[in-house]
Amino acid sequence: MPLLLLFSSIIGLFLSLWIVTTAPTFAFYPLSVGAPELSPGLLLGNGAIALLALFTWRHQQKWLLLGILSMSVVAVLLSALPLLQLPATHKQFAAEMERSLGVQPETIKPTNGRSQPFSWQTFFTGLPVSPVRYDANIQFAVPNGVPLKLDLYRPIQMGQHPTVVMIYGGAWQRGNPTDNALVSRYLAGQGYTVVAIAYRFAPQYPFPAQIEDVRSALEFIRQNAAKYEIDLNRMAIMGRSAGAHLAMLAAYPAKAPLQTPNTPAFRAVVNYYSPVDLTKGYSDPPNPDPIDSKKTLKAFLGGTPDQFPALYQAASPINFVRPNLPPTLLVYGGRDHIVQSKFGRYLSEQLQASGNIATFLEIPWAEHAFDALPSGISNQLAMYYTERFLAWTMKE
Repeated sequence: MPLLLLFSSIIGLFLSLWIVTTAPTFAFYPLSVGAPELSPGLLLGNGAIALLALFTWRHQQKWLLLGILSMSVVAVLLSALPLLQLPATHKQFAAEMERSLGVQPETIKPTNGRSQPFSWQTFFTGLPVSPVRYDANIQFAVPNGVPLKLDLYRPIQMGQHPTVVMIYGGAWQRGNPTDNALVSRYLAGQGYTVVAIAYRFAPQYPFPAQIEDVRSALEFIRQNAAKYEIDLNRMAIMGRSAGAHLAMLAAYPAKAPLQTPNTPAFRAVVNYYSPVDLTKGYSDPPNPDPIDSKKTLKAFLGGTPDQFPALYQAASPINFVRPNLPPTLLVYGGRDHIVQSKFGRYLSEQLQASGNIATFLEIPWAEHAFDALPSGISNQLAMYYTERFLAWTMKE
C-alpha cells in the first residue's frame, strides 16, 4: 500500500504542478492546457491520496507516509487553485457582460442553457447534448482542386433557425470541421443551426487563401439558406485561435458587408483566443513560445513583417476596427502562451473606443485551447457566457 500511495502522490503532484507551470516546448503543452481543466478531478484524487496516507499512518512506515502526505497536500493546494478563483472570476465576468450588454447575464435564459458556470455533474458526464440532425461533408467549393466541405448541425425541430458559423483553429495549418463537434452539437441543441466550415492550409496555401475560403462558405450559406433552414437575418460567426482570426476578418471587412453585396452580415462575433495584430505578434512573442510564433506566422504569410508589411497589415483584424461592427465576445486565457491575452484586451478597448459592443473575458488560470476539454472548468465557464451572449445578440 505505501508504495502504491507513493507512486500515486508523485503522479498527482507532477500533474498538478502543470497548473502553474508553462510548457517550454509544444511536446509538453498538452500538460499545461489539460491540468487546469482537469483540476477538479485532480483535487479529488489528491485529496483521496492524502486521506489514505492518514488512514494508514498507524500501521505503516511513518516517514514514508509523511512524504506521501506532504506531496499530496501540496498537490491538493495546487489543484484547488482554479476552483478557488472561480467565484471571483464568475462575478467579474457577470459585471463585464452587464457593462457591455446592459443586462445581467443571469436574466438571459438560453434554450436548454445551463443555470450555473460550473457543474460537477457536467465535469464528469460532459456537456448535456440534445438530439440534433447532423449532415457531414457537404462540399461548398473546390479552389485549386481542393474540395472544401462543411458539417451541418440542426435542431430536431424543422424551420428557420438562427445560425452560428463555426471555424476551427490549428495555426492555419491543420484542423477539421469535426473539431469541437460536441460544442457544435450543444449549440444546435439550443436551437441554432451550426455550420462548421473548412479552409485550405498554410504553408501550401498562404494567406489570403483562408479568408477567401471562408467567404466562399458564406456565399454557399447564402445561396442555400432556405434548404438548410438558416435565418440569414440572425447569424453569428465563432472561431477558436486561427479560426477566430478568420472569423473577425470575415466580420470586420474593409468594405461592408464581407466584400460582396449579397453575403449576410453578422449579429455577433465570438472570438476564443485569436491573434489580433500579426505584426506585433511577430515582434512580441510569448515567453516561453511553445509553437514558435515567428515560424508559424512566416508559414501563414510567406515571410516576415519586413518582407511583407502590407500583407501583415491586411491579415490583422485590429486594422479593421471602425464603428458599427457586430457585438464581439472575446474569451482569452490569462496564462495563454500562444496568443497572449493582452492582445485580446487591446482589441476590446479599440472596439469600445469606436463605439462598438465588446465583452472581454479573461480566464486567469487557463491556457490556449482550454476548450479542447469541453467539460473542463474553463470551457464550462466560457460556454455559460457564450450561450448568453449569443441568446442576447440573436434574439428576434
